[in-house]
Amino acid sequence: MLSGNQLRQKYLDFFVAHGHKIIPSAPIVLANDPTTLFTGSGMQPMMPYLLGAPHPLGTRLTDSQKCFRAGDIEEVGDNRHQTFFEMLGNWSLGDYFKGEQLAWIWEFYTSQLGLPKENLHVSLFAGNDRVGRDEESAQIWQKLGVSHDHIHYYDAKKNWWSRSGTPDQMPVGEPGGPDSEVFYDFGTPHDPKFGESCHPNCDCGRFLEIGNSVFMLYQKQTDGSLKELVQKNVDFGGGLERILAAIHHDPDVYKTDLFWPIIEKIETLTKLKYSDNSSAMRIICDHLKGSVMMIAEGLEPSNKQQGYLLRRLLRRAAFKVFRMKPEAKSADFDAIIETIFAVYEGVYLDASKDFDRVSNVIKLEIEKFQRTVNKGLKVLEKIDQIDGKVAFDMLSTYGFPWELTLELAKEKKQVVNRDQFEAEFKKHQDTSRTASTGMFKGGLADHSEVVTQYHTATHLLHQALRDVLGTSVHQAGSNLTAERLRFDFTYDKALAPEELQKVENTVNEKIERDLPVTATAMPYDAAIKSGALAFFKEKYPDQVTVYTIGDYSRELCGGPHVGHTSEIGKIKIVKQESLGSSLRRLYLTKVS
Repeated sequence: MLSGNQLRQKYLDFFVAHGHKIIPSAPIVLANDPTTLFTGSGMQPMMPYLLGAPHPLGTRLTDSQKCFRAGDIEEVGDNRHQTFFEMLGNWSLGDYFKGEQLAWIWEFYTSQLGLPKENLHVSLFAGNDRVGRDEESAQIWQKLGVSHDHIHYYDAKKNWWSRSGTPDQMPVGEPGGPDSEVFYDFGTPHDPKFGESCHPNCDCGRFLEIGNSVFMLYQKQTDGSLKELVQKNVDFGGGLERILAAIHHDPDVYKTDLFWPIIEKIETLTKLKYSDNSSAMRIICDHLKGSVMMIAEGLEPSNKQQGYLLRRLLRRAAFKVFRMKPEAKSADFDAIIETIFAVYEGVYLDASKDFDRVSNVIKLEIEKFQRTVNKGLKVLEKIDQIDGKVAFDMLSTYGFPWELTLELAKEKKQVVNRDQFEAEFKKHQDTSRTASTGMFKGGLADHSEVVTQYHTATHLLHQALRDVLGTSVHQAGSNLTAERLRFDFTYDKALAPEELQKVENTVNEKIERDLPVTATAMPYDAAIKSGALAFFKEKYPDQVTVYTIGDYSRELCGGPHVGHTSEIGKIKIVKQESLGSSLRRLYLTKVS
């Protein structure tokens, strides 16, 4: 039976043999993509290239991408959902198309992995008033030997892929297209636990999606129409953990070697069995794994954005541990963290560099959570009636888990209205979603003029900060909207007013000089030797693109950029913030 590491390598080797170049996994938090909090799919870091920018490694690419999907937090606990997972991917940037893609993925699943053909089903786009039914892919699948009753058609909610959903949901400028998914069948229609009307996209657990070939044919226009892209792309994504479960013919992904050693440590800590506590142990395993990955990239728990999600993961995992072992201490989590490092050592994690820091961050957060729980208990003791709104307020204000509030209400012989709690929670989600939409409006992925100007300005700002504060300064992330530029960087104290003014003056001086902005593809080692800056937490392919701004700035980047700095316009630093002991944040706007 293949291990997770063997499966990852086998996939990459297969596509390398078909002319693809391996690109390294991008970070979970993309430094230059303000359109989302986390990398949720393999195509996300590829957006500029799917829209036509040349990739330094060519038109055939493959990788295994670290992904995190915050929307799946509440789903974790069943046998297939995870917040952190790996997405195997391959891309054709205007090169091959449906015929080669479907034939290769079928060969990989059946010949390379030995998955029985009779256990595989495929789904296709049924068509709508904008785009026709995908008969072309159906004919390809049939020629490959897929029987007619194993080919299924669905509408755009199931078989159309873009980052934002259906054609109606896609924002202007976003690419998308019909897709063809592959499902693995773990049972038969005659199995009593499955219904007679069971189909690949139902939720009974019989089928598991193990791959999705997206045919990026269209781009959303300002009038809402779909225009065919000049460059027709293939974007494939297949969940590594799910494919491994199919190989093992066991629908529980947590029984694969990417999870099971961690589950065993949780069993040892709690002195309980997985078979009796599977949901709670899956949550602990998944949430701690995702947390370790984020912290290893430099993220820390906070009350904002990515840091808030990290805090939520750690507190939910800790709560589940304390429920099973009330006397557990923060130090008891070390054995689980060590095992997560062991599973991914040399792939995504390096214990010699990161274990101590990751362990310390998790211990501090768990201890803080324990104090929060104690504080929340004192608040609840003063409340006569615990209702759904109180339960939500305790969660949002103190991070006090719903389950614990429910238990305390039960002790008071009170019943908490779950519908009221859900209504408050939905209200909060709608507010957050609206805020996120506003925050990410005009994001880098749409290549809008203002955001492109701001993006080029981040290069000037990065170099100016290093000039003024020293070369220990490194960019730690950015967020660009049509209204402002936000820039995170490593530094251990607040900037003095004169330092801020010097940085601002330096950037504006380079803008006024109308320096040319040029892009050059070159080997990574040569780029670094030439003085180009790179994100120190990010892995790069052997061939990279270096953007040079006059004689001032050289940086590895994927674009887009203005042609000359005068196109940016004058900027002003309006605010600075602390993000912890060693991170700062600046906000800049254009001066009209």
